[in-house]
Amino acid sequence: MAQVLEFKLPDLGEGLTEAEIVRWLVSVGDVVAIDQPVVEVETAKAMVEVPCPYGGVVTARYGEEGSELPVGAPLLTVAVGGGTAVSGAAVPAASAAEESASSGSSEQSGNVLVGYGTAEPAARRRRVRHESPAVSQKPAPAAPAPVPVPVAAAPVPVAVGSGGHEGPVPVISPLVRKLARDRGLDLREVRGSGPEGLILRADVELALAALDRPAAAQVPAPAPVATPAPSGPAPAGERIPLRGVRGAVADKLSRSRTEIPDATCWVDADATELMAARAAMNAAGGPKISLLALLARICVHALARFPELNSTVDTAAREIVRLPSVHLGFAAQTPRGLVVPVVKDAGTRTAESLTAEFARLTEASRQSALTPADLTGGTFTLNNYGVFGVDGSTPIINHPEAAMLGVGRIIPKPWVHQGELAVRQVVQLSLTFDHRVCDGGTAGGFLRYVADCVEQPAVLLRTL
Repeated sequence: MAQVLEFKLPDLGEGLTEAEIVRWLVSVGDVVAIDQPVVEVETAKAMVEVPCPYGGVVTARYGEEGSELPVGAPLLTVAVGGGTAVSGAAVPAASAAEESASSGSSEQSGNVLVGYGTAEPAARRRRVRHESPAVSQKPAPAAPAPVPVPVAAAPVPVAVGSGGHEGPVPVISPLVRKLARDRGLDLREVRGSGPEGLILRADVELALAALDRPAAAQVPAPAPVATPAPSGPAPAGERIPLRGVRGAVADKLSRSRTEIPDATCWVDADATELMAARAAMNAAGGPKISLLALLARICVHALARFPELNSTVDTAAREIVRLPSVHLGFAAQTPRGLVVPVVKDAGTRTAESLTAEFARLTEASRQSALTPADLTGGTFTLNNYGVFGVDGSTPIINHPEAAMLGVGRIIPKPWVHQGELAVRQVVQLSLTFDHRVCDGGTAGGFLRYVADCVEQPAVLLRTL
């Protein structure tokens, strides 16, 4: 007899708690194969296709296109052939994926997201006893239209050492499993705050923090302050929901302004020699070098001299954490809004490598093909707003980084050069920095070094 298995929205990693359904790729009654993409969702990080770990007939879909679902909410149900000990219409995707890894079942896979897998090493998999070797190919009758699933309530506090999971550990994301495994945390001792006790990344991070600082006092969250209702009618006008990329940008910028005591300094620089150097490099043949790549090289060398700006602040521990590598984010405007892709290990790359990586990430952002890994892990951001035809700005720091360098347009301006008034290519550079990690002297020294390299690219030769 066929079984109806429920596939839930998996944890997409990086602390994401919900996703918007952009497009259904299957309909009720369609036959799906194992790991076939069934829905396209948009998170605050990227758009991804979610594959179903089961093979069978789709009996129900949950959620209309344009609606948001929390992680762990049902996506769809699939009628599959019988033969496994797992039964019922509400099987957690995580446990089903685990059990199928070594059972040899042809109706179920360990993958819940393109590029990720849930299967653990063979020594840690559990085998499933089969009730009957017979497999029924008759699909289950179509289920009635599902009732919309309400958003989960506020997370339950995580307890370490009191989870006591007797069955399969309720966790979907392989990233969560890896984080716990790398730190030696037993997931059976963690109580999840997601739907039906699902363990999220935030639960693991809180559990690890509790283990690292067992004696730390637990400070209760402040009671919410009631906001008086407006006395008059709601203002008229178009209402645009703050969700998806726009919502993520709003949350991050608000958090930056709330938590970071930032300050901005700026300086005009003569970029004539830098533009000439780039033209000479490109005239020599080989791959073309972008101006952004040259500015990135300058930033990397400036951060080596002023490492205070390649850091973050651990507010809980009241510590400044200086980071060993430079992962350089750059602001990119896309049809979906502003995103900040990250060039990993920018300090080890050549100008040619930086140019190629900037081009790859820019194209991926325009095609909405960036992965969460492409958009996270930055330690310093380079913002070239000169492409919008503006000279200056006061950038908002990309939390939790400590600084951002803004670059305006490069235009001909009157400039005193070698004691004579001349027309030179001038650019305004702005540095917004976290005043907790350094004072104005350090920030000014960083910005002055960047300006010197822009005006005299040969300055870099002394640091190579």
